[in-house]
Formats: sequence, C-alpha cells, structure tokens
Amino acid sequence: MRELFLRLIPAGILCCLALPSATQAQSDPAKIYKTNCALCHAADGSGDNATGKAMHAKDLRSEEVQKQSDVALSEAISKGKGKMPAFAAKIRADDVQKLVAYIRSLPSKK
Repeated sequence: MRELFLRLIPAGILCCLALPSATQAQSDPAKIYKTNCALCHAADGSGDNATGKAMHAKDLRSEEVQKQSDVALSEAISKGKGKMPAFAAKIRADDVQKLVAYIRSLPSKK
C-alpha cells in the first residue's frame, strides 16, 4: 500500500503542474478560433475556404462584421445566427469575450 502511495504522489504533482497550462490553452483565443471557427470562417477569418463558401460564411474581417458591437458578436457566437450554430455549450462566456477581441484583430492580419 505504501509503495502504491509513493508512486501516486509524483503522478499527482505532475497533474497539478500541468493543469494551469491546460486551462490556459483552453482560454487561448487563437486556439479557440482554430478549433471552433476556422472550419467555416477560414484561418484568416475571410470565409474563403470550401466550407465557408458552401455555407456563405461571413468574412469576419469585413466592415459589416467589425462594426457590430461586442454584445452582438458575443450573442452570435453564443446563440448562433443564420446557419451558424450556437457555441454557448462549448465555449465559456469569458472565452467568448476573448474570441470577440480576437475577431477584432483579424483585419490587421490581412
């Protein structure tokens, strides 16, 4: 029993040390975008890929999208809009805010 306990301690310590980086990775807006948005909106936000063209995905860099309020963008992400599905169950509210900020940065990456 003692031997098992001594083997579990290092594993537990490693798990605890890895936890903050795992949490940070989930909160990284670029990673969230790549995982949830890039399929339709493309890596650069243009929507200029096969799925984006088929779904008529918005160009997130466009003035039409960029002039929308943060609240409107957050609601579109959380509740869905048109053909876009809702992501509220998949993306935490604070990460949605980070994602909105990331979307705002896309025009400067053209």
